[in-house]
Amino acid sequence: MKLTLHFSPCPNDTFIFDALVNHKIDTKGFQFETALEDVQTLNEQAIQGIPDICKISYGVLPLLIEKYILLTSGGALGKGSGPLLISKKNIPLQNIHEKKIAIPGENTTAHLLFSFLFPQAKNKIFTTFNLIEDMVLIGAVDAGVIIHENRFTYAEKHLVKLADLGETWENETALPIPLGGIVIKRNLPKEVKLNVNKLIRGSMEYAFAHHIKHLSEYVQLHAQEMNEDVMRKHIGLYVNDYSKDVGSEGKRAVLKLMKTFNKLHPGHFSELPKANLLFLRK
Repeated sequence: MKLTLHFSPCPNDTFIFDALVNHKIDTKGFQFETALEDVQTLNEQAIQGIPDICKISYGVLPLLIEKYILLTSGGALGKGSGPLLISKKNIPLQNIHEKKIAIPGENTTAHLLFSFLFPQAKNKIFTTFNLIEDMVLIGAVDAGVIIHENRFTYAEKHLVKLADLGETWENETALPIPLGGIVIKRNLPKEVKLNVNKLIRGSMEYAFAHHIKHLSEYVQLHAQEMNEDVMRKHIGLYVNDYSKDVGSEGKRAVLKLMKTFNKLHPGHFSELPKANLLFLRK
């Protein structure tokens, strides 16, 4: 069976999917046509219902739940891994609403968290995540919300952290920050969905067994000239036990994020969905 699989070129995704898409494990008769895209592009493709399987921001999930269901493996949740608000100089947080802010995509979890914490900030520039540091540096924006590997590089460019959006979430909820998950089309047979979920977990287990000391060529190829130390930090931060199985705590975190979305978009849900409607069940 042939399925389309879309994910990002970031090291956490390529680390997880390498064995699956490059036939390092038995794919049980499945063939995967892949496309590697920026996180916002992935969100937009999922909204349009294009891929069979897609890595998405949890922030876009409310727009997808009729077409897609979440798998329990392959996602990115964690603590100490949330988006950061950065600038060239210190800006009092009470003045953020007056500033021009770069955001890594309209449908990202980063935007959802920023909007929840700074609801009066309306002067937003939506762009791809890898451009934000430079936009801040050249003064195209006053501040920016960074994600992915930029967490490890902004200080080298003498940029300053104004706020850790994930830390605020953790302090208020005592839950991991739900960044991104893997969705699969609801209309696929349940056996297919269950098998894909197992294959993704198996692919990740293969990566941990074979590519911890030496990162695979596939990961390095798509890492956008990132040095190996940053790649390893990236994988270490975003690929964890929640990636193997989201678990009950991870599911509570996703449900909490759905409540946050509904506060920002009153009336989107007449009734908040329960975990058994959002996540694939055995």
